[in-house]
Amino acid sequence: MNMIVIQSMAVLGGLGFAVGVMLLAASRVFHVETNPLVEEVAACLPGANCGGCGYAGCSAFAEKVVEEGAPIDGCPVGGFETAKAIGGILGQDISESEKEIPFVICNGGSANCVTLFDYEGIEDCRAVLALSDGVKACKYGCMGRGTCVRACPFNAIKIGENMLPEVNPNLCKSCGICIEACPTHVLTFATLSEKVHVRCNSNDKGKDVKAACTVGCIGCKICEKNCPEEAIKVTKMLAVIDQEKCTACGICVEKCPQNSIELR
Repeated sequence: MNMIVIQSMAVLGGLGFAVGVMLLAASRVFHVETNPLVEEVAACLPGANCGGCGYAGCSAFAEKVVEEGAPIDGCPVGGFETAKAIGGILGQDISESEKEIPFVICNGGSANCVTLFDYEGIEDCRAVLALSDGVKACKYGCMGRGTCVRACPFNAIKIGENMLPEVNPNLCKSCGICIEACPTHVLTFATLSEKVHVRCNSNDKGKDVKAACTVGCIGCKICEKNCPEEAIKVTKMLAVIDQEKCTACGICVEKCPQNSIELR
């Protein structure tokens, strides 16, 4: 081996050693101490990193809980068991609340809502809406092109035969991603104990609603006038139910001339 090769190897070895020393020094200078509680809380989380908690991921949520006092039940995927485990680490008690799952506030599927034209293109609700407010006569309704289905990380939603989303409560983790993804806002959280729902999202005048959908709310206020609990109010041509007052008596369902209200 000639002298040039030996010298080159020595120089490279020296450079490598120097860089290693520099990296070691930098790691000590810029080292940030991690709160061990953050790591314990993070270990309790499901690791889905879905963002349903409102933060960038599970690690960010754990840090917010420990460092900034974010609610320990903020992980919808983990649910009560995860919140209970976090509470055990942080010394906080928590009671179990009823699970909320996405509910479709539109019944204007292919059998009920007028279709304006045949659509051929990208199977995405946002793409459909880019064409003259969608293919349906009602611009407030579900487009039925599965944007929510593809957004769900847990395969908890499918498009049914009536071109409306169907949520599987056993698979749903209540992360809310589908609700955020829906461009017409026809998905909202509801508990299983909430029995009565207005299956319409339109704020159009009654005449226009009837021309577009056979089951759309026309804002006639018949439900409001007949509710014995005063649990329904018509606002902006749409009936809205106060679930805290509603007793699920079913009178509004019977009286609604459009069959816009559903008792499940």
